[in-house]
Amino acid sequence: MSSLNEMFSLAGKTAIVTGALGLIGKKHCEALSLAGATVVVADINEEKAIEFANSLNDGKSFGIGIDVTNKERIEQVRDAILAKTGSIDILVNNAAINDMVENPDAAAELSKFENYPLDLFRKVMDVNVTGMFLCSQVIGTEMAKQSKGSIINIASTYGIVGPDQSIYIKPDGSQPFFKSPAYPTTKGAVINFTRYLAAYWGKSGVRVNTLSPGGVENGQDPYFIKNYAQKTPLGRMAQPNDYQGALVFLASDSSMYMTGANVVVDGGWTAW
Repeated sequence: MSSLNEMFSLAGKTAIVTGALGLIGKKHCEALSLAGATVVVADINEEKAIEFANSLNDGKSFGIGIDVTNKERIEQVRDAILAKTGSIDILVNNAAINDMVENPDAAAELSKFENYPLDLFRKVMDVNVTGMFLCSQVIGTEMAKQSKGSIINIASTYGIVGPDQSIYIKPDGSQPFFKSPAYPTTKGAVINFTRYLAAYWGKSGVRVNTLSPGGVENGQDPYFIKNYAQKTPLGRMAQPNDYQGALVFLASDSSMYMTGANVVVDGGWTAW
């Protein structure tokens, strides 16, 4: 029987993280690297991806540029990884955009469902859903050929429950922004796509699970942080490193009998 350390170890495995330069994307990379994996830091900005990969200081991880909506580019990335490491064992579908209205003065009106722009809805769908589909299709197919692999799709509490618009209300009663329909819609799709792929590729030895994080504190207005914390049983927003343990668990052999699951790490947000 393997020791507990061996069960959680990712030594000898190659992991690719898309959207790796985001707030929690970097923490995903750090956790996988600390667990022993060769981490492919994949992001739209190749120069910064390479720079961040070098900062991991593990002597083996590397950065690469990727556009998750471009199948040809994803195929090129797959081939480059295989040429360098020989296998791809872990895929973290982390790339996503959380839609924001560019003009703050217009945000209150444009973020309302009644006025929400179709082109913005399509853009969010393209990255958050189509990008996940394409990366899973291209890289997951290679895993199926290997008869092993772990795909981890990053969703959100807003893929489970509807947004509480009241947390965006300022103390003076004004609401500068509404959580739009696009992000929750795409994150709900992530969760059910996970179930589909888990059932489809189970016989091929590829495990597919979802990690649903709660909101991360990142310099938001104090009123918002307070509103969010009051709705969370643990009484706070997440820190960026609060998801590292769950990610390594899903990536490693310690979760070898888990597939199609949604691991919710949200401080209890969805518990009441």
